[in-house]
Amino acid sequence: MKEVTFIRRNIDKWKESEKRLEEAKSLSPDRLADVYMELTADLAFAQTHFPTSRITVYLNNLASAMHNEIYRSKREKWSRLVTFWTQEVPDIMYEARKELLVSFLVFLAAVFIGAVSALNDPDFVRLILGNHYVDMTLDNIAAGKPMAVYGGMSETPMFLQITLNNVMVSFSCFAMGVLTSFGTGYILVSNGIMLGAFQTFFYRHDLLWESALAIWLHGTLEISAIIVAGAAGLALGNGWLFPGSYSRGESFRRGAKRGAKIVVGAVPVFIAAGFIEGFITRHTHLPDALRLSLIFVSLAFVIFYYIYLPNRRKHGITKN
Repeated sequence: MKEVTFIRRNIDKWKESEKRLEEAKSLSPDRLADVYMELTADLAFAQTHFPTSRITVYLNNLASAMHNEIYRSKREKWSRLVTFWTQEVPDIMYEARKELLVSFLVFLAAVFIGAVSALNDPDFVRLILGNHYVDMTLDNIAAGKPMAVYGGMSETPMFLQITLNNVMVSFSCFAMGVLTSFGTGYILVSNGIMLGAFQTFFYRHDLLWESALAIWLHGTLEISAIIVAGAAGLALGNGWLFPGSYSRGESFRRGAKRGAKIVVGAVPVFIAAGFIEGFITRHTHLPDALRLSLIFVSLAFVIFYYIYLPNRRKHGITKN
């Protein structure tokens, strides 16, 4: 890579690092450490390819100043618990906005495939969901309780089991990024096809509205968190596939760090979804307006936290 290309690709990031250095007293040491890691990676590249260049001197001075600020600052353990979810995760989500969009589109396409397949072949649902589950649901429909599956266990065990399962799915979706982005894509497609087939199954039995209220009561948060976990896996996989100006190993480490923060940040969302599914979804007698309101509140949170807040922090807030 030519020096002018290297500078053009990274100059905006370096200017942002200078701003972070000026605001060092108001930033957590961990946030400074993230910036410092990026600077040292660029510095290593510059020292290797442009050892006598002025840009190498500039990066060395900037990295040294950042290093001094990091070790001058004190770690604040309890405040980190707050700033991680209020600052670090939104910042990372802005950086991963393209991965989030791709994850959403892949999942949406898979839902469409599942729905169309289930519409054209009634046996497709059995292939995806299994004969036992389909037969059990048909029995529940015949008994006038189509959503009885959500009341099959007592509340607390169901909440714990569902939450654990969802968290495991999210971490699997992230970890599959090790197999490049296609591994994560496989998890997204599998879950998307399952959702499309599941929803279409109830549509074929004239239960679309009732099933949608029950499924999306907890599914708004659950599915959104899976898509976010997909973005984490894509960040990991893309770090391996598209190293850019970094070595493949360094790019992979950076992608892994970004992805890990994203997926850990989604854990509370899975817990909330598990709580709703374990304690609320089973109560199908609740007014439709109440259930619909909870769905819209969940959707509003997802849009605010994963789309609006990251953009607001990037473009509308100048001080952390």
